[in-house]
Parts: sequence; structure tokens; C-alpha cells
Amino acid sequence: MSWVDDYKKKLVSPEEAISVVKSGDRVYISGNAATPYVLMKVLAGRKDEIKDVELVHVLLIGDDPLSKPDMEGHFRHNSLFVGPADRKAINDGRADYVPIFLHQIPYLFISGQMSLDVAILHVSPPDEHGFVSLGVEVLASKAAAETAKIVIAQVNERMPRVLGDSFLHISRFQKIVEISEPLPQLEKSPCSEVERLIGKSIAELIDDGSTLQLGIGGIPDAVLAALSGRRDLGIHTEMVSDGVMEAIEAGIVTGSKKTFHPGKVIITFALGSDRLYEFIDNNPVIEAHPTDYVNHPFNVARNDNMVAINSAIEVDITGQVCSDSIGTFIYSGFGGQVDFIRGAAHSKGGKPIIALPSTAKNGEMTRIVPFLKQGAGVVTTRADVRYIVTEYGVAYLWGKNLQERTRALINIAHPKFRPDLIREAKARNLLK
Repeated sequence: MSWVDDYKKKLVSPEEAISVVKSGDRVYISGNAATPYVLMKVLAGRKDEIKDVELVHVLLIGDDPLSKPDMEGHFRHNSLFVGPADRKAINDGRADYVPIFLHQIPYLFISGQMSLDVAILHVSPPDEHGFVSLGVEVLASKAAAETAKIVIAQVNERMPRVLGDSFLHISRFQKIVEISEPLPQLEKSPCSEVERLIGKSIAELIDDGSTLQLGIGGIPDAVLAALSGRRDLGIHTEMVSDGVMEAIEAGIVTGSKKTFHPGKVIITFALGSDRLYEFIDNNPVIEAHPTDYVNHPFNVARNDNMVAINSAIEVDITGQVCSDSIGTFIYSGFGGQVDFIRGAAHSKGGKPIIALPSTAKNGEMTRIVPFLKQGAGVVTTRADVRYIVTEYGVAYLWGKNLQERTRALINIAHPKFRPDLIREAKARNLLK
């Protein structure tokens, strides 16, 4: 049987595809801009037929019908990275959160520790050889597809064909559903003055020929905006957005000095505008790989002059970084922060950076704090931290004792909070 005949044989309605999900199943759902809304809505519509279905995923984008209160007892999220879609359910106790390094997620499935009954993936149309691309999110979807008992494809004609280790043959799927709908977009917002100042300080740490890891938001965009005039930068990053695309188009990013995948932009997912999705489609400069490859600290370290830029919710005066919770309130996840911080630390000439505004709540609260909030999770330890950046400058902490760290961090806190931080530090004998 040709792959075309096999494809047509497996082509079904969304309802028939989702009928394979049974009570008690563990179901993987692709996320980010590859969140399969059509099939999720159909699955939600079956709530009165099934119960105790566990939903495993990373970040889901958009409205999630499966996390509504009336879904309790029928579907329960077991989230590997928390976002707006499932945050309330997790903090209300109707869903669960697994703290895990992003590079280790594929091994959860491959090892059998988290065996999967069904995987629901959002993919591109097949090429002439019968291979679909995982498109805008490879992440852990390939491992899910290779280990799940049943794999369902939501084939979207608008999903870009992204190159790299991102392909699955249609023989791997049991059910195929065709759709045509736009991918979710994340439009750039103007950078604030605080973000511009942080971006400027970080840009001063970046030399020509460095390889960068950046995330989403104002600070990464401000860094890229401050790099005008830099030459031959490279990208090895968990995710790519419009700012990186613009840096490639401007000639700032060439990858010619990279020591690992020279000339290539290495990613594991993309989130941005339609123009970004058009840019990465069939573009040989872009390669998407699973997180156990992209995020593995060993591979990150293979890039000389690796600069990893990550964010935080708060940092205490000894250098402990909280970035997945606000006190006991689970906000996000470990993601790739530690993967890249440790990888950059082992890179020749590497610079691991944590960047954050000095305050929150319109300046009413300091984010450089004497103690992390009760229940806050330490994502990056004080032994891992090297550079902390706020709009007030850069604190370099590696090899520094507690008193030296405390002094450096107070110096980049907002001035109005420094007296209180000094008083707290003296009370703990961290300053004399």
C-alpha cells in the first residue's frame, strides 16, 4: 500500500479520531502554537462518556476547555509546564504540576516512567514522501509519538514545514484529521524603559560571534534591539520569536562563528506572528529538534561563547532564583532555565544570565528580596547563578561569598528598597 492510500484510509472525522480515548487513559497533547484546539474541543465534548483521563502536556496556548471546573473527575491535567490555560486548575487542586527540566521530558516517555496511551499532535501536511513535520513545536512530541500506543494527527495546511529532527511518517499515526485554521500568534509589544535598560546592560556582555539563548517578552526583545552593530551572532535556543527573525534579516545573526551546528538556528519550538511562521517554513537556516537534544546542557555547552538569558520572579540576596511560583502559587515551570544556565556555565567563554526588573506591582514590591516568599520554589540555585541583571546594572556572583553576593545584589535593587534590604542583611550577619 502506498503512503497516499494509507493516509486516505486513516482520514476520519474529529469525533471518530477522539473516540479512541478511553476512561483511565494517559493522553499527551502537543502545546504552544501547536495546541490542537479542534481535537481538544471534541475531547471535552465526551466528558459524560469517560472519566479519569490524565492529560500530559507542556505549555498550552489559548482557551482550554478541558480544565474547566465541570471537567473534574473526567479529565485531569498533569502539566509539565504551567500556563494561563491550566494555572487556575492547578492552584485550585483540580490539576497537577510536575517540576522537571525540559531536556528530561522526552525521557519520561521513552523510559516508560510516564507511559502514554494516546498522543494528539498538531502537524503539517505530508510531503511527497509521506512525512509530516511537527512544525512549530517539536519539544517532546516526537518522543510521545514514538512511544504512545495510539497517535492522532491533526493535520493543518497552515502548519509550517520546519526542518530538522522534526518529521514523522504517516505510518506512525492511527487516526488523521484534516483542518485549516490559523496558528495562535504572539505579537510583539513595545519595550518599556526598564526593559530597554536591562537589554542594554545584557547587550554589553555579548561579544561578536556569541551564540544566544533567549525567551519570549520585552527583555529578550530589548536585548536584540540593543545588538545593532554586532556581527556573526548565533542562535541555539529553546524557542524562537519575531525578534530573532528580524535579527537574521538584519544580518546580525549569521551563525558563522558557531562551534555547534554552524550556520544554523537551532530551536525546539516557535511562537510569534504569522510572518514568523512563514519565515521558518521550509527554511534551511532553521532546525527544530527535541528538547533532549536542544536543551541538554552538554549540547548547549558545545557552543563556545554561549550566552543564556533567562528571567525570574524573584531573587533573594544570596542569589537563589525563584521562577516557577509566586510563593505557593504555581505560575509556570522549570522549563529550560537550568538546562541553559548550566550549559552556558560549561561553555568556553559562556555567560549564564538571569534578568528581571527590580520591582513588581508598579514599583510597590522589590524583586530582589531578603527571603524568597514562603513556599517559593528555587529553580536555579545560588551555586548555578553567575550574572543577575536589573535596570540598575549587573551583579556577578560566581565564586563570591554570601557577603559579597548580598552587597552586589543590593546594589542592583531599586534604590528605595535598598535600606530595608541592608537592614535585613545585617540582621542575618550577611553585611557588616
